[in-house]
Amino acid sequence: MEQAALEHVRQLVEDEVRARFPGAPVQRVAVLQYGDDPAVEPGELVVRVHLATDAAADDRDVRERTLHDFHNAFEDEVEKFWDELARRLPEARTLEFMAGEGQGGPHVRLGRGPRSLEARALAGAELTPVMARLGPADLETLDTLITAGIASNRADAVRWALARIRERPAYEQLRTKKREIDELKAQF
Repeated sequence: MEQAALEHVRQLVEDEVRARFPGAPVQRVAVLQYGDDPAVEPGELVVRVHLATDAAADDRDVRERTLHDFHNAFEDEVEKFWDELARRLPEARTLEFMAGEGQGGPHVRLGRGPRSLEARALAGAELTPVMARLGPADLETLDTLITAGIASNRADAVRWALARIRERPAYEQLRTKKREIDELKAQF
């Protein structure tokens, strides 16, 4: 999305946040796209709402209390806002509320979850969530698969790459060797 369009969307979202959460300590609203943050995948947007705290950003207890108070005051409205945001801005895959300016630390994150087509398509499948920390080269590889149309997101790109590995004859040889090693271990 071009910078001017992104800023327009950000301003609309910020206006909506301030209207829906009156009295909340909203410090600023950011709309992030691919390239702004490594966690944002190609074609996706992340809406990040920063809440002001009464103390230094490194005071974790104060940040947690700020998020807890916000959640208690606006829990229902947050869900309604997420539903509306997902309908009006389908590229927004995540809505985050964070206390303070830092990206780390306490935050509340709402993702697309069961609203996504992929999640509905995979419902009932025997899938295990896996978290991996990837470096820039690995992220670039996954994102290339997405932009080339081979995968729809990073998880799909990892599944695609693993399927290609399983197709190689050397993989079956590895599986055979693993079974032999397991049998030897069992003899001890």
